[in-house]
Amino acid sequence: MRIGFVTTTYLPSRNGVATSTALFAQGLRELGHEVNIYAPNHPARPPAEPGVYRLPSTMMGAPADYPILLWPNPAVVAGLPLRGTDIFHTMHPFLPGMLARLWGRRFQAPVVFTAHTQYEQYLHYAPLMPRRMSRGLTRAHVATFARSVDQVLVPGRAMQEMLRGYGFMGRVAQMPNPVNLASFQAADTPQVRAAVRARYGVDHSAPLVISLGRLAAEKNLDLMLRAFGQARASRPELRLLVVGDGPARSALEARNTPGAVFTGAVPYAEVPHMLAAADVFLTASTSEVLPMSMIEALAAGTPLVAARSPAAEDLIRGGNGLIREAREDALAAGLLEVLAPAALPERRAAARTSAEQYDLRVRASALARVYEGLLVRR
Repeated sequence: MRIGFVTTTYLPSRNGVATSTALFAQGLRELGHEVNIYAPNHPARPPAEPGVYRLPSTMMGAPADYPILLWPNPAVVAGLPLRGTDIFHTMHPFLPGMLARLWGRRFQAPVVFTAHTQYEQYLHYAPLMPRRMSRGLTRAHVATFARSVDQVLVPGRAMQEMLRGYGFMGRVAQMPNPVNLASFQAADTPQVRAAVRARYGVDHSAPLVISLGRLAAEKNLDLMLRAFGQARASRPELRLLVVGDGPARSALEARNTPGAVFTGAVPYAEVPHMLAAADVFLTASTSEVLPMSMIEALAAGTPLVAARSPAAEDLIRGGNGLIREAREDALAAGLLEVLAPAALPERRAAARTSAEQYDLRVRASALARVYEGLLVRR
């Protein structure tokens, strides 16, 4: 098959949608399919990548690392290898989705839409109108767009519930995000663990907690830090690595949380090492759908402690972590429970086992079957 991904975010941007898109493209290519990716120009000007076509974009009003796609003019479109595409797959219901839908109709190809984001949680990044009006227009647009495509996919139950809340009652299939399991398994060694801890001054025997992701208001990081602080009051040897960068970093660092180290962003190749070095992954976020960082933690053998959310309930089961209410005391207690030395080895093993269903080969094969089904029906 010849597949066209149309996305508003792609590498080198660091977020779950960009990573998931790149991994699915890799997995589909390894299965023998041709994948072209249509994504915005990035201000970092990454080197040309085979099969990746950069479209006009702007950074005006956008958060750092999130270029905004612009509607390409006819000359740009004429230079794209769109003809002969069997499937167009968009990761967004806005301008990239409208492009995918237009191209699908033009070339008589089915269009797939993966709803990745709880859009209302991110309206503060585009304060163009009163929030109540933005919310209503967003809901109406997403539902209308979903009705206009051939297949709607969601990474987890949270997005399915959101679409129903928006008024979309059509068929929805779950397609969890993938992880390159082999790279995380290779990092799960005593040598890697020792090297990462030495780099950040963490004793080899200290219980180590990790948070990984964009440092932004919607991630509920203030609560995460307070929960860690309360747990550390009971176990002063606890340490925390906060991995990532974002607009909230300065305010979070200013809290001077004892035992916490802010590492900043790290290259994606180091993410498996960072996660494998930790004993538990802690998140207080309730806005995410099926976070790549949580799947990656499981792949590295790092159990989860998470605030209650549909995403946490999708991921945490079979002893691979704990779900607690989004309160400081509840998350602190959950953290101490998972870190109990007698139970931690079993939880680490459960994390590794639960990650197998997200392996890149498994997920890419499942996505290819969705495409094949659409082509048969078409």
